[in-house]
Amino acid sequence: MDISGGIQASLSGRYATALFELARDERQLDQAAADLDTVQTMLRESDDFRMLTQSPLIGRADAGKAIAASAAALGLGPIATRFLGVLAENGRLRELPQIIRAFRSLAAKHRGEAHAEVVSAHPLDAAQMGALKDRLRKRFGREVTVDAQIDQSILGGLIVRLGSTQIDGSIRTKINGLAHAMRS
Repeated sequence: MDISGGIQASLSGRYATALFELARDERQLDQAAADLDTVQTMLRESDDFRMLTQSPLIGRADAGKAIAASAAALGLGPIATRFLGVLAENGRLRELPQIIRAFRSLAAKHRGEAHAEVVSAHPLDAAQMGALKDRLRKRFGREVTVDAQIDQSILGGLIVRLGSTQIDGSIRTKINGLAHAMRS
């Protein structure tokens, strides 16, 4: 059954699909998803790890060694560890954020859930995240997994993207709309 939609059209989508299919076939989807959550946390919180994945100055062999050591230190499972090694070997570590996003979308679709990207100016606490998921579930009629991102430039409010739907309740957009209305 093909659940990839249009994801395979991009390079990161093809990598995400390969990881998804391997993890699904090995019955390790939950482990792979948890490992990717750990990797995403490291990308967000560790300047060294982010530099390792983004720097064109680090050779593929050195990146592979560093990724293997990082995966062991993070306690990643064998599928995620091998996958990161393949990305390092192919010089594709800089694609990790897009691969993680596409993988989450595939996994959510596989579970019958929708996958939403939510951008906020500040981190959402557990109560806010729970309320947001409840409202999204009511609006879209199914469970929703949320990929939360921080972008202080939106000033406040939220931007929610779910499939082809975008709900922009950011302060920045409201200010821009007001400024445009005042010019007219």
